[in-house]
Amino acid sequence: MSRLGTIGARLYRGEIGYDFVAKRKFWYAVSILITITAIVGLAVRGLNMGIEFKGGAVFNTPKTSVSVTQVQETATEASGHHAIVQKLGNDTLRIQVSDLDTTQATKVQNELAKDLGISADKIAAELVGPSWGEQIANKAWTGLGIFMILVVIYLAIAFEWRMALAALIALIHDLTITVGVYALVGFEVTPGTVIGLLTILGYSLYDTVVVFDGLKEGAVGITKQTRYTYSEIANRSLNGTLVRSINTTVVALLPVAGLLFIGGGFLGAGMLNDISLSLFVGLAAGAYSSIFIATPLVADLKERDPQMQALRKRVLAKRAAAAAKGESPDAEDGPDGHQDEDGLDGPLPGDAAPAGAGGTVVAPRGGRGRGRSSGRRR
Repeated sequence: MSRLGTIGARLYRGEIGYDFVAKRKFWYAVSILITITAIVGLAVRGLNMGIEFKGGAVFNTPKTSVSVTQVQETATEASGHHAIVQKLGNDTLRIQVSDLDTTQATKVQNELAKDLGISADKIAAELVGPSWGEQIANKAWTGLGIFMILVVIYLAIAFEWRMALAALIALIHDLTITVGVYALVGFEVTPGTVIGLLTILGYSLYDTVVVFDGLKEGAVGITKQTRYTYSEIANRSLNGTLVRSINTTVVALLPVAGLLFIGGGFLGAGMLNDISLSLFVGLAAGAYSSIFIATPLVADLKERDPQMQALRKRVLAKRAAAAAKGESPDAEDGPDGHQDEDGLDGPLPGDAAPAGAGGTVVAPRGGRGRGRSSGRRR
């Protein structure tokens, strides 16, 4: 087994782990700082909306040896607006200029023809109205709203309302960061960007649901034992899926990074930047939020429940009594036959010692009496 696989197995068994939940205030502070930075960037710089949203003209030239810089200067001077020029794979050029009407577009087309030394009719010109982009934006917002509602309803039914609320906050966190990065970087926002933003929601939700599923399973019968608090169970579930989440995110990020840094950066295919940047930032933010935001938030909300508060008091009282006697609070039943409140010894189903709790590793008990001492009544 590889080293990473070994670490993953030990994390799953609870032999090692990082206490994410206990350090949640630090990660909350980091997330708030990142989110504020994104909001400030959005407020100060704003989004660089593409011509699909602002309206303008797109010009496509035949094969030419004229440089991108020269054509950009010509188009900018003729239109009075900043021009975006992209060199395509067959040495043709695509020029985008926002906020142009028919008269202005014709002027730019003629100036480009002079600069390239060709007739104006060989340059394909297309006017784009802002209404089309507005329709796309409205449909995207509608789809986003419906998606959020369905996610909350599903998670509330499949899990509970606290998990639904935590997942919703994590999704909003991911969207805010991604949009803020677009504002800070200045990349153009196109329909491809909108598609990328909607796509990352699924990736973000996937990691979160995986952790929630493990947490739901691990918390079955939690009030009938005095070994672990809810936060410790949540932390164990998070550590148990940590390597899986990292592997999934890295595998998803590699091709997206290729599109962004190699295709859009090194090779100059700028049209790839709009969707690749949203996917790259969104995937990274989604993995971060599922680990550092969603699960700690669930633990915070759950610990406010009177049953969980009572459980925490019992767990801490048991540990204090064991410490006073010099015993381990996670030790097996003593000679007096004392057991946990559910009448069974050993940890919760599939559990070992809680990560960071300093407990000893105990063989998990199964649903058919595995892990019991010999001679005990089933």
